[in-house]
Amino acid sequence: MRTNRINVQSALGLSLLVLGLNSARADLPADTIGQTVLAFPPQAHRAYIVDVEFDSFVVGRVTVVDPDNKRILGMMPTGFAAPSTLSRDKKNLYSADIYYSRGTRGTVTNVLTAWDTSTLAPAWEVVIPSKRAESLTQRYGLNTSGDDRFVYVYNFTPSTSVTVVDTQAKSVAAELAIPGCVLNYPIGNRRFASLCGDGSLQVITLNDQGQETARSRTPFFDPNAEKLVERAVNVGDTYYFTTTTGTVRAVDFSGDAPKILPSWSLTTDEEKKAGWAPGGWQLMAVAPKLDRLYVLMHDGHEAMKWEDPSPLIWAYDLKTHKKVATMEAPAPVWSLQATSDDKPLLLGADVEGGLQIFDLKTNKHTGSMPKVAKTATQVMSH
Repeated sequence: MRTNRINVQSALGLSLLVLGLNSARADLPADTIGQTVLAFPPQAHRAYIVDVEFDSFVVGRVTVVDPDNKRILGMMPTGFAAPSTLSRDKKNLYSADIYYSRGTRGTVTNVLTAWDTSTLAPAWEVVIPSKRAESLTQRYGLNTSGDDRFVYVYNFTPSTSVTVVDTQAKSVAAELAIPGCVLNYPIGNRRFASLCGDGSLQVITLNDQGQETARSRTPFFDPNAEKLVERAVNVGDTYYFTTTTGTVRAVDFSGDAPKILPSWSLTTDEEKKAGWAPGGWQLMAVAPKLDRLYVLMHDGHEAMKWEDPSPLIWAYDLKTHKKVATMEAPAPVWSLQATSDDKPLLLGADVEGGLQIFDLKTNKHTGSMPKVAKTATQVMSH
């Protein structure tokens, strides 16, 4: 009988609760779903973390963060390890997405999506050829012309080409073959360069309709003598590359023809003998207002492990080519990005899914944001 009393009392209590909810329902306003709108223009230190999500490759994301206040601001879902880039007017983030009609199989559709950086919602999209390179994301797999008129999408089938998307017409303007070459390094408003397997640089010039008008090749390095990392950084139309052993090779594209600048070394002879060399995925960053280059460095370089992460970061003056500072993160970092303002931060995506933050005025580590991504391959900022 005790059990019955408990059941009766429980049923009575549940009935009273339901009656109370029913009577309160009329007094409560209907729920509404709101959308947070981020400030425009974006804060100088706002950052975007490209997360390709190794454990579920078909769906990726870009996580938006405020590193000053250590806050996650939002997220944009992207399709299949999508390369991403920011427009120069700061209004859009572009991603080159791949989707399957059955989620993980079926008909393939490639689209270039323009995301609004305030609402983090799609503003528009364009169907593009199903040729986009399926690889870990990097800066020059997707980029914009200097005036944001065109977006350049790097393709690999394994033939290589670049799809040119007109952002005004919101349509594909051209597909330009770049046989034997990779990526697209934007130059000004109507040119881009690609790095070629024979050690040359190929430059393609476009007209206002996105059609090719000229093409040239310039010898750059000897691929039989050194391994050049294609993941360069740039200040305007000057691009900085490094070899896997630490020779910096720079090229100025601002003139009619590329100007190959004198090479220099990240290490002294003593440091090189001690095993110091660069390494990582997005292993370099530049702070243009400070005119400094930042490089992930290994203290025990191994030829086949140069892409491994490192907690060690060296800073260089781009005018004197001298090392001016060293920094260390509490966790190994894989990819770097520096903000472009006059009080810049250095942001490092670490192997634990966190973001490491440095104040570049003081070269001090100022904090971490743990678990902001699963597999962060790239950090972007305006």
